[in-house]
Amino acid sequence: MSFKGKTVLITGASVGIGRATAREFAKRNADVVLLDMDMEGLEKLKQELSAYPVHVEIYECDVSDEQRVNEVCADAINRMGKIDILVNNAGIWRQFCLFEESNSADWRRKIDVNILGTLYPTRALINPMLERGWGRIINIASVAGVYGNAKMADYSMTKGAVIAFTTALAKEVTERGVLVNAVSPGSVSHGDSTEPSALSFMGRTGSHQENANLICFLASDEASYISGQNIQIDGCRKKM
Repeated sequence: MSFKGKTVLITGASVGIGRATAREFAKRNADVVLLDMDMEGLEKLKQELSAYPVHVEIYECDVSDEQRVNEVCADAINRMGKIDILVNNAGIWRQFCLFEESNSADWRRKIDVNILGTLYPTRALINPMLERGWGRIINIASVAGVYGNAKMADYSMTKGAVIAFTTALAKEVTERGVLVNAVSPGSVSHGDSTEPSALSFMGRTGSHQENANLICFLASDEASYISGQNIQIDGCRKKM
């Protein structure tokens, strides 16, 4: 599975699933464009990716800032020639509280990053993909958007929206060569290894690399008959 001649843009790329996905695409010969608010993390990742014979561009970018997203995407297309694959990975969730104790500032931030931060890059890149008749869009959702997680009501809502957007957009663009899918991780370890977990029947968390492998598969020609799907990668999740 090679991506030679293809360029991928990944949001939230400096850590976690985004970082592992950038590394896996570069290993498979894709040129990569990396966006994150953490420029220091992006610089470190760019240095790591210098081990591969690929072109790497990095941009400091808050995906909730539509103007900045549009500027970055336009500049990336100018520098790289095209963007073939978009991975909408950026998201925030690290807060557990009862909805009755939550506040609208936290809701808005999750909506701005998780929902609008998926729409903005997609809108910036979809027309060039349609013009070329080829594109792959992979949106990173969550099992919280499928089952609804207690003490994560606002986050669950945003990820449910990402899944619905994925299905709806796929119905608009699949026949024109742009395939759109979502990946919904279950529990994922904070490091590069896995950890014991009672939330899955496998008894462990997933790894960043396992998620990256699925994302790369969905972007490949091997997945050419898959669109409009939300694929859970959750170790046979217990519905908790």
